[in-house]
Amino acid sequence: MTARPHAPLPRVGTAVDVHAFAPEGSARELWIAGLLWPGERGLDGHSDADVACHAACDALFSAAGIGDLGTHFGVDRPQWAGAAGTRLLREAARLVRAAGFELGNISVQVIGNRPRLSARREEAGAAMSEAAGAPVSVSGTTSDGLGLTGRGEGVAAIATALLLPAEEG
Repeated sequence: MTARPHAPLPRVGTAVDVHAFAPEGSARELWIAGLLWPGERGLDGHSDADVACHAACDALFSAAGIGDLGTHFGVDRPQWAGAAGTRLLREAARLVRAAGFELGNISVQVIGNRPRLSARREEAGAAMSEAAGAPVSVSGTTSDGLGLTGRGEGVAAIATALLLPAEEG
């Protein structure tokens, strides 16, 4: 019996990111899913604290097996201080492609009481898709009053990324 060649298998990565809201009166702006949310209290973090973009980056790194958010954009790297989440996502996608993968898609769910994502869901997906150079779907949910997101202390995001081995040319 002759062994059949196997088609390269897709790889999946999953990640979670969580940020607390900045202290009352802070000048931080709220950025989630590549969008500015005017009038909302910002999240605390080294970069712009965009939980949706951060979770997407980590899911990509996980699927490719090339580290995590801290490996590539950690607080020990001052060049990423204040960086936009979309900038991080663009760089994460570049690193994953350089590691020999193509991006299939990314799915992100934002968990929190605010901001209300539904009215800007398509805009959020478009902003993240442009940064990643691949389809990104964004959804939102609450935690029914449970945990830090339910108490309104912060926002979380869960992401899943699908990668395909790049075709050798």
